Amino acid sequence: MKVWLAQIRANFLVLSVFLVLIGLALSLKYPSSEGQVFSFFKAALLVAGVVSAHISVNLFNEYSDFFSKIDFNTNRTPFSGGSGMMVSGKSSPPAVLRLAIITLIISFLIGVYFSVVAHWIIMVFAITGAFSIVFYTPVLSKHMLGELFAGLSLGTLVVLGSYISVRAGDGVIFREMIPEEVLWLSIPPGILTSLLLFINQFPDVEADRKGGRNHLVIRFGKKISAWIYASGMFICFAIILILPLIGISSFWVYIALLPIPLAVKASIIAMKHGDDVPKLVPALGSNVITVLATDLLIAAAIFIEVW
Repeated sequence: MKVWLAQIRANFLVLSVFLVLIGLALSLKYPSSEGQVFSFFKAALLVAGVVSAHISVNLFNEYSDFFSKIDFNTNRTPFSGGSGMMVSGKSSPPAVLRLAIITLIISFLIGVYFSVVAHWIIMVFAITGAFSIVFYTPVLSKHMLGELFAGLSLGTLVVLGSYISVRAGDGVIFREMIPEEVLWLSIPPGILTSLLLFINQFPDVEADRKGGRNHLVIRFGKKISAWIYASGMFICFAIILILPLIGISSFWVYIALLPIPLAVKASIIAMKHGDDVPKLVPALGSNVITVLATDLLIAAAIFIEVW
């Protein structure tokens, strides 16, 4: 059990739960015109689907990194570099691949269910997520698209999909279903997920390059990438700061600004010590806490406002 919990990177799966919570909170604030009643069954099914997708992408990535030899050359940290379970012989590639496929099928079937009972657009989200999971290593990470699709599939689209999935009315036009606040509040979680992947690539640049990857950190180098990371954090929190001022969100959302000091700390360390893995590790830790705390606080702010 300990091996498989490490293999699926269980300590990071809480991200999926927090993203779903944001969508569920927004669905309570903006109920459908058909007067839906909150369904704990649908909420639990949503969590199961997104967590399954998250497990699947982790396993597919580890499977690919094992055969590309990336896992044999990486500078593994508590926050990056994979689990190392296959490299150490504690798990086998066929078993990892089987579970990756099983969890992908589970998440996709749940997506099909919600596309039937809620809205067809969920199928578009499910297909986008499946594409991101299967083609991250062979395609996306080789064309500087991995960060973009990670932010979409395990960020913005999860929030939007969770919001839509618990609503009634398949006939509603998509653009009329999404209030401004829902759309805008789905953007910071997407940026944060992209940045989570982005900064975690710093320690693995050489291993990734040898393994055939060509992500943004390889393309721009660590110095420029550190500034890109800091700029991403600035944009993320600027969106949260501006929304109440222009009347889109309530001022309760400002509690999601509390992790800013950690984001600043991570940015400064990345700019100063991007080439020094041991000194960079505190930035990776601060980044993880920033991502999780901000997502959770966005959800909390909406729940507080609703109640």
